[in-house]
Amino acid sequence: MAKLQANYETVAIFNLSKGEEAVTNLCEKFKSLISENGTITNVEEWGRKRLAYPIMDENEGFYLFIEFNSKPDFPAELDRVYKITDGVLRSLIVEKGE
Repeated sequence: MAKLQANYETVAIFNLSKGEEAVTNLCEKFKSLISENGTITNVEEWGRKRLAYPIMDENEGFYLFIEFNSKPDFPAELDRVYKITDGVLRSLIVEKGE
């Protein structure tokens, strides 16, 4: 039987070179996208952090962590949106165990 809902967590790293307002807009965009397609259980803005290695010549990024429940097909769509969104340096989505 297919699962109706699953628990996930995602971390996205945003480019800081476009300014604070662009980072804020990206945070809001992904929070609303996730809440439209599931239920957010926790949001943590980890803020500006030094990257372990440069990504696209950037040494710092803004980290956003979100835990959410959604249908199992939504994370693929979220990943697609991360990949086509200007300003997203890296993203990761993992399914959490029960």
